[in-house]
Amino acid sequence: MADFVDATLAEIRSRKLELQAAFEEYDRLEAAEIALSNLGSAPSRGSSSRPQKARSTAGRKATRRTSTSAGTGQRGRPKGSGKRQAQAVKIIAAAPGISTSEVAKKMGIKPNYLYRVLPDLMGEGKLRKKGRGWYATAAS
Repeated sequence: MADFVDATLAEIRSRKLELQAAFEEYDRLEAAEIALSNLGSAPSRGSSSRPQKARSTAGRKATRRTSTSAGTGQRGRPKGSGKRQAQAVKIIAAAPGISTSEVAKKMGIKPNYLYRVLPDLMGEGKLRKKGRGWYATAAS
């Protein structure tokens, strides 16, 4: 019985991962469609003026927001507008080579947020990473 339960759980988890990728692609395509339709051009021959069909939220987490902010087609607060990112950069600048979990402890938060945000800051040129340690760049 335990083998059956373990195998079923593994199948469920695998399928959830497959569906998550499709759902994320759907969101990207929907955002692109909204952005293109908001360019202010006249409707093309193939488009219609009918309202957008609402997506079903069955089987999704109730906390997921579906509204857009300020009509830009983007969800949530603008990227980089929070104080946490600046706080993380300041801590890293004060303690070069600090790890992600150590930064989280100093900020009093869980590290999962930083594992998502610090690579974005690295892409913006504010941080660099060597091994497990983070370093502030001269640009920051």
